[in-house]
Amino acid sequence: MNFVFGQASLKERVGVYSFARYDPAFYGEERQRGYRKLILWRSCKVLSHEIGHMFGLEHCIYFRCVMNGSNHLKESDARPLYLCPVDLRKLQYSIKFGIVERYLELLKFYEKSDFFNEAKWIKERLSKISGSEN
Repeated sequence: MNFVFGQASLKERVGVYSFARYDPAFYGEERQRGYRKLILWRSCKVLSHEIGHMFGLEHCIYFRCVMNGSNHLKESDARPLYLCPVDLRKLQYSIKFGIVERYLELLKFYEKSDFFNEAKWIKERLSKISGSEN
């Protein structure tokens, strides 16, 4: 491996992660306004992905999902911050949680972090779950 954002073991349920590759300064680029939010957003993706492995999830091949594999920053940035229905169900089976409660907690975090696209996605999911979709 010559390019690693994070690494986790499904069997041992341990993982490692580095912030370095998510900072534009790592690549010699100037830090733009909002770079801390960018680092947080990227970090949330890789941490969610690696924690997913630690709970037994493999790379997703079914949908666009945070569990999709990535080999470079552009691929990592392109994957969403959410689990697809297949992996969400696997995780729910593994650690037992209520979907609505999970989405409500994620929504709070996304709004606090100014992750507008992710907050919008969660609101749409909650709307579909509650059956209030028009």
